[in-house]
Order: sequence, then C-alpha cells, then structure tokens
Amino acid sequence: MRRIWTAAALGAAGLLSACDGGSSNINLADSRMTSGLVDLSAANAGLSPAQSQVTDGIRLARQTTFGPTPEVLEKISKLGTEGWLDEQFAARGSTYADLAVARRINTCNDLPCSRRYYSRTPVAMRFYANAVSAPDQLRQRVAFALSQMIVASEVELRLTGGIAAFNQLFLDNAFGNYRTLLKSVTLNPYMGQYLNMAGSSKAAPSENYARELLQLFSMGPNQLNLNGTLRRDASGASVPNYGPDDIRGISRALTGWDRARIGNAAITDATAGDDVKPMIPVPERYDAGEKQFLGTRVPAGASQQASVDAVVDAAFNNPSTAPFVSRHLIVHLVTANPSPAYVGRVAAVFANNGQGVRGDMKAVVRAILTDPEARAAPRGDRGKLKEPVLAMLGLARAIGLTTDGVAFVMRDTTLGQPVMRAPSVFNFYPIDYPLQGSTTLYSPASKLLNSSTVMRLHNFMYQWTVQTETSTVEFQPYTGIVPASGTRFAWATWEAFGDNVDAMIAAVDVLMLGNSITPTQRVALRNAALAIKDKNARTRARKRAKLLLYLAGTSPQFLVDR
Repeated sequence: MRRIWTAAALGAAGLLSACDGGSSNINLADSRMTSGLVDLSAANAGLSPAQSQVTDGIRLARQTTFGPTPEVLEKISKLGTEGWLDEQFAARGSTYADLAVARRINTCNDLPCSRRYYSRTPVAMRFYANAVSAPDQLRQRVAFALSQMIVASEVELRLTGGIAAFNQLFLDNAFGNYRTLLKSVTLNPYMGQYLNMAGSSKAAPSENYARELLQLFSMGPNQLNLNGTLRRDASGASVPNYGPDDIRGISRALTGWDRARIGNAAITDATAGDDVKPMIPVPERYDAGEKQFLGTRVPAGASQQASVDAVVDAAFNNPSTAPFVSRHLIVHLVTANPSPAYVGRVAAVFANNGQGVRGDMKAVVRAILTDPEARAAPRGDRGKLKEPVLAMLGLARAIGLTTDGVAFVMRDTTLGQPVMRAPSVFNFYPIDYPLQGSTTLYSPASKLLNSSTVMRLHNFMYQWTVQTETSTVEFQPYTGIVPASGTRFAWATWEAFGDNVDAMIAAVDVLMLGNSITPTQRVALRNAALAIKDKNARTRARKRAKLLLYLAGTSPQFLVDR
C-alpha cells in the first residue's frame, strides 16, 4: 500500500480506533452540508448528552438500507419510523427477472460467454448496483437476509439464469408470506439441483433437501420456546424437532419432481433442463405410498402436489419455525444478540399478525424494526459487526458513487463473502458464531475475519478512497457483460465543501460514524484534513474528503452497527 500518512492522520486513526466515548451531538445547523449533501440537523434534533451515540434516524437507516445517504436520512426525519417503513414496503426497483432466462447446457466457447451465462457475475453485479442506488432498500436487505438462511450457491451450480430466478424469490416474497416462500423454494429448480430434490425418485429418495428444509430453512434441529430459547426435557436436555424417520418420510413425499425442459424437450434430455421455471411432476418417479412425518400423515394415493403441500405445511406450522426465522432476521437487520423477549415479541407476530395470519413477513419486519430493542439506545451487547458486503456498500453509498456492480464482484471474493457463492448450504457464517473472549455473546460476521481478510478490507477502504483513480481496471465497464457502465465516484459533491473542513467532518460523521465522534476525535480529524495543503482548491478538498472517508471506513464506529 502506498503510504501518504501525515502525523495528524495517524493520530486521527488511533483516536477513532480507540473510541468508546459518547456522542458529541454536533449540531449540523452550524456546519451545513452543501452541494447535494442536505442539511440533516432535523434528524439530530432533541438529542441530550445522555442519549445514544447515534440518532434513531441514522440507526434506522443502517438497519433498513445498505448504508445511510443524505436523502434517506432526510426522508426518515420527515416521515418518522412508521412513515419510512410504509414507504419502503411500497417501494420497488430491484429485480433479477430479466436475467432469469433458461439456457441449454453450456455451449460457450469463450470466457465472456461463460461469465454471462454460467456464473454468478451478472446477477451479483445487479445485486450490488441495486444495493447502491435502487429505492427499495428494505426489500433488498430482507431478501439478502433470507438468502443467507435459505442458501443455494454457485459453488455447485454455475447457472446464471437459475441464480437470478432463485434470488428473485427473495425479492418477491420479502414482504409476502413465509409459507409462500418455502413452497416456492421447494419447487425451485436451482435449489432442486443444489440439494438433489430434482430427479429424486421412489427407487432412491434423496434426503438432502428434506434435511435442510427442517434444519436451516424452517424450524431448526431443536425445539424452541416462542422466545427462541431451547425447550428442555425433564433431564435438562434439548428436545429434537425431528428424527431420521421424519427425514425419510419427507424425502419420499418429495420424490417425482424434476426440472421442466426447454422447448418441451423430453424429460430424458439433460441438456435442456430449465433452471428458471418451477419444477414439474414426473409421476412414474413418485412414491405414492403412505408417508408419515412430523405428526403428519399423507395417505396412499395422494397427489404429488398434496404431498408437497403437506411437507411445507408441517415445516411452516411447526412451533419452532416462528422463533427460528424471527431470530435469524433480527440478527441480520438489527443485533447479533437479541434478548429472548425481543425474539419472543417478533415470533408472536410471525405466529399471528393480529388478524389470524401466520408468516406475514411485512408484519414480522415491521415488528423487528419498531421493537424497543431496535429503537432504543444500544447497550454494550447490542449491535453487530458489518459483514464485508455491508461494509463495501456502506462506504459506496456514503461516497455517492454509481456503479454497474462489477467493481464489487471483483472484490467480494477476496474479502471472504462473494454473494451467491456461499461455501455451503450453511452460508458464510452461523448466526451463533461466538464473540471472541465471551462465553455468552455472538458475533456472526466475525467468522469471516482473519489476518488476510482484515488487511484486505483495510486495503479496500484505502484504495476506494485515498487511492481512487478512475483509470483503475475495476472501475471500468466490463465489456463481457451488457449493459456495462463501470463505477463513477461523486467527488465533485465533496469538492464543493471547499475549505469548510468542519462541514466535511460533520458529513462524514453522520454518514459513516453515526454522529458518534467525540470532540477530541473531531479535532484530530480536522488536523489530519488541514495537513493536506494542495494549492488547487478542488484537489485539496477532494483529498481531504478521501482521507476522512478512509479514516472513518476503517474505524469501529463504522464497522460496528449500533
């Protein structure tokens, strides 16, 4: 890494890293953001020194988007929590539908063709482009969380159309009903191939999907109380939710499904499998005998569709499913360590939205984000470490860049989290990964941290701020993917601050640090910025902004959402 550090910059970095202090509650009315960076003083109005490090508006933006922007914070300050959520529930804009095109088995003869049709690249690019600028931020955050619980990965299946169709399910059902999502996933051909339900026959039923449906996608391995704590028997041992006989019964009930065929090709034509449309029944492969599982009996002669519905209903209606799914979503959106009471309140809404409906995702998401533990000032065990994807996107949205997503795809593998390419069905990390040094707390994203990924994340922050040059290959359009526009940085907006360093620091504080820096840290940042003395005013302002964004992006106040 090229070193440009001044003594003031080094001092600022050390102060940010060491910070544990409270907010200095800067009044942005005294240092307005200019040239497109709106005045956010309304979002900070009424704070007292005893209140949280960050305002509730900034915290809500961190929970419901891929990173605060001036526009988002201004809307939240005007609409309030409920109004902002209502707007987000109605918003659309992100989609993979145009990429979900079935294609016969690989006929490519070059790398660009393979990347376009037989890799995650186009879909991952769209994910990042949408996350940076599409308006339906909450829908995307929930879809991203769901995709990390219900996992199918490019590691096993390099099928662009299938990856797009599979991830479209999460966008479409983010605010729908969880049962609808479970059934759609069950009959999805990409998942069908990933966990071997496609082609499973009565002669040799595959148990893979049956096992993961229960273990990971619905109820979990052990019985849970409504508040997410383990149910225990008289001896104090946990109580399993299912056993080998349940898995066998479900696997038999899910036999006889396979991919549709492109152009009505014969079911025996493996080169024509459709990776986009729902799977179709193949009656001669179906086990029509009686099946029993999870207290459910499917009578002999029941249709294939009836058997699927019975499986989905048994998983969906299991008492443990409400707390299992609720805790997963809370961990991804709000905090790695929700209290049992928090989980219980959300799970109760999953079980009944107040109108007798189970699995209403809109009601569940609203309950998660309006719960007192989401809105209250965070304690020491609240909040969560940003996973690499959220760290990249948080920086990008704070800078104000526009992108086709390829620059992110070129980075996420080295940071340990290539979207849509989880190493296994267990995702990139478990939500109960322990916090180092603690016997009671969890820090899921810490699973991705090691000496290599930490250094790479640090280098990423440096290279996308201080060292940014538009001539860098990763920022150029990738001609193998159409449309391609590359990545552009909105440095002109930051240059407009001119020599008003205090306003520039205020903007960085709000967008990156949650309005949490102390007076001492602010002085250190100011000294670091003022040490840059280029004669050209625009160059001077741009370099100062880049340095401040870098220092913020590598600080705990940015990397840990509280």
